[in-house]
Amino acid sequence: MDDQNLVLVKNLKIEGLADEKWIQIVNGIDLHLKKGEVLGLIGESGAGKSTIGLAAMGFTREGCRISGGEIYFDGIDLVNADAKTKRSLLGKRIAYVAQSAAAGFNPAHRIIDQHTEGPVQHRVMSVQESRNDAIELYRKLQLPNPEEIGFRYPHQVSGGQLQRAMTAMAMSCRPDLIVFDEPTTALDVTTQIEVLSAIRDIVEQFDTAAIYITHDLAVVAQMADRVKVLLKGDQIEEADTESMLSDPQEEYTKSLWAVRTFKRPTKPMVSSTTTPIVSLKGVNASYGKTPVLENVNFDIHPGRTVAVVGESGSGKSTAARCIVGLLPPTAGEVLFNGIPLPAHYKKRTKQDLQKIQMIYQMADTALNPRKTIFEIIGRPVEFFLGLRGKEKRRRVEELMEQIEMDPMIYIDRLPSELSGGQKQRIGIARALASEPSFIICDEVTSALDQLVAEGILKLLANLQDSFNLSYMFITHDLATVRAIADEVVVMKNGEVIEQGLKDDMFHPPHHPYTELLLSSVPEMDTTWLDTLLESRKVDKTV
Repeated sequence: MDDQNLVLVKNLKIEGLADEKWIQIVNGIDLHLKKGEVLGLIGESGAGKSTIGLAAMGFTREGCRISGGEIYFDGIDLVNADAKTKRSLLGKRIAYVAQSAAAGFNPAHRIIDQHTEGPVQHRVMSVQESRNDAIELYRKLQLPNPEEIGFRYPHQVSGGQLQRAMTAMAMSCRPDLIVFDEPTTALDVTTQIEVLSAIRDIVEQFDTAAIYITHDLAVVAQMADRVKVLLKGDQIEEADTESMLSDPQEEYTKSLWAVRTFKRPTKPMVSSTTTPIVSLKGVNASYGKTPVLENVNFDIHPGRTVAVVGESGSGKSTAARCIVGLLPPTAGEVLFNGIPLPAHYKKRTKQDLQKIQMIYQMADTALNPRKTIFEIIGRPVEFFLGLRGKEKRRRVEELMEQIEMDPMIYIDRLPSELSGGQKQRIGIARALASEPSFIICDEVTSALDQLVAEGILKLLANLQDSFNLSYMFITHDLATVRAIADEVVVMKNGEVIEQGLKDDMFHPPHHPYTELLLSSVPEMDTTWLDTLLESRKVDKTV
């Protein structure tokens, strides 16, 4: 054992169970980490990033097993440690921030009660001390109403807010090691800045070691001391972050650095006489007594893509829920091809339901874990198109090929046997299955690595051209907006504050809030976050 390293992994090999056979998915990886050091793991979906991160904690998901190698944490052999030893470490000295906070929280318990469970069980703090500490962590992570938000249930906060609450929960015992698995995936760019800054402060303040798993190269540039690049369970290369950004050695790494070249040509203005496929007219909405949307107005025309951007909690997904009929507006109306839609989906016709589809942000919670991929995609194929038997299977296979997933390999698997990116692609195929004319894409690329995301954007663009599809693209990724949008709607606090053609929105003068969003997009420069934070400190003192 190397006394200099808090974490030491040697020749790690992991197998996964597929079709009742064990297949090696991690091929002899080495990893070392000192206290206070951050290692970035990057690579495509399915590269083994999350599997390796979990293995560094001595843990594997169901259907996986450690088949070779050594894992040491502070001198403790985690491969051979008993369950009691691991329980004493997990949550107290080793913590994990999952990619999908919605799947990581118990929906039946309040957020703060789940937060206090770890510190109390490990006898780090009393219940009251832990609650007070939780509120301070919520404040540090820029959660709204930090004194109150913890007393909500998980479904009562936005995805970005829930992700920050999970980050606070991981920090509750001030662990020696935290594995961050895409912790800012669900966050808007302005919130991401605050969370990244808070994570760095915690790591520095408590000399915490961290493994930071991400597909966002600009984010890893701000967080990691070293970067390890992975592909299909193999290590491609490793170097300090500055060297990796400025001079990657391997062709695969260079290809990662060169992504996001796709950009759709700008479409001409829509004629004022064209009927929008979807219109929101003076829409108000609320959750209980809490107002969420106020006088929201915008149009989406046939064959076009409208990107809706804004901070977490700005009302983007709520507007989408009103369109699909999951949340009836308290005022105003939603029109489809110029005709008002019934407010609740249960009162809509089968054709209305068929023509409007939604791809959800959290693929983990959107797919039934007990159904196979064939059953998940096949259900709308049968319900809306009436296909059965061989015709149904053939159509499901076609849809899987469109999303670049081999049906021979994946069609009979369960969602738990797929990576996060693969699950999101299944959600896309399910939306396409009913042959809709309008699709709401709610952060559909947020869980995907940049290579796969670019492929998905190209696929959606091709489908739009082939079938004259219309998209509402909810996103916090302004690179996605630049790539695929025709028009942009900017929302804040439940209101539309600016809207227009994409080219106009990305050129000054901007609304101050739009300017804030644009300035918050991370750059592949290791000094970018420090420079931005310093400039905003100066702005506040002027």
